[in-house]
Amino acid sequence: MSKRVIVIGAGGHGRSVAEAILLLGRDELVGFVDDGADANARVWGYPILGRTDSLHSLCEYADAVVVAIGNNAVREKLHARVREAGFELLSVIHPTTFVSPTAALGPGCAVMAGAVVGTEAQLGEGVIVNCGATVDHHCRVDAFGHLGVNACMAGGSVLGQRAWMQAGSALGYGVQVKDDAVLAPGEARSS
Repeated sequence: MSKRVIVIGAGGHGRSVAEAILLLGRDELVGFVDDGADANARVWGYPILGRTDSLHSLCEYADAVVVAIGNNAVREKLHARVREAGFELLSVIHPTTFVSPTAALGPGCAVMAGAVVGTEAQLGEGVIVNCGATVDHHCRVDAFGHLGVNACMAGGSVLGQRAWMQAGSALGYGVQVKDDAVLAPGEARSS
């Protein structure tokens, strides 16, 4: 069943998520909520509906929300605010991705263009798997983890809560990264 969707975040990631929603053609994009945008601004003709503290007043316009904010800690706080306002947290999977039918995704994930989520991989709530990133078989990305563009997790590796693999970083087989860790662009961890 089609949902009316608000995207929180009108910046780069928010626009990428909105574009994926439009490409999928399943749900209706209602507009954006953004604390830093001009209230009269529009993105591709879609309105900025307000700030995140106005979510309660938007229930008549939408059924679901996607929190499209790259900062992991902020995304986690906004997920709680979305729940308090009574919205469903929608996951968005870009039409050019591959997500294994045996993978499990928590609510509010964003899996972007060209990404791969492999066999029996697990994505927690609010995870971002950005363009070209790979979460291989039996990997786990804990809640609000974030894989940047072309980041790669080899089989059985684990990315902790709110941890961030920046662009091009890589985890070897079975490597575990602690909560809130940040891998530099191109950094590789093999043990």
